[in-house]
Amino acid sequence: MYHIRHTKPEEIDLVLMLFDHARTIMRSDGNLHQWSGGEPRRELVENDIRRGNSYLMADDEGKVVGTFAFITSIDPTYIHIYEGQWLDADAPYGVVHRLASTPESRGVAKACFDWCFEQIPNLKIDTHRDNHIMQHCLLKAGFQYCGIIYLLNGDERLAFQKL
Repeated sequence: MYHIRHTKPEEIDLVLMLFDHARTIMRSDGNLHQWSGGEPRRELVENDIRRGNSYLMADDEGKVVGTFAFITSIDPTYIHIYEGQWLDADAPYGVVHRLASTPESRGVAKACFDWCFEQIPNLKIDTHRDNHIMQHCLLKAGFQYCGIIYLLNGDERLAFQKL
């Protein structure tokens, strides 16, 4: 069982460490390009915390095993979707970004998705084409592939939704 709470400002380094763990996991699975060049940056985490969008996940003993951003406002990169369509483009939705965990933890993605779905039963998420681990987790959690979106910097991402 995992417990989810808001990230505190003094926990930024912990979040960045979880991103490092996730980067290592991605590289070992052949995902060589996602989160390269120092992404996600400290400033982004600071903004997530300030806006109340950054969360930590801890196990029953209080050890932090994961982090994610959960946002319930319109994501500008989700307005246009290509080579497909959203399952429901008009209903309010939540977005999961920057999900990361420790290498030894299990079930973090499912616990994150379940918690977010309880907050708002319409979730959207995107992931890198090479992130096969995340794609597997999404499909296993009931998300459906909807098409392609482009980040503000022009990078392509695969888009998924769960209703």
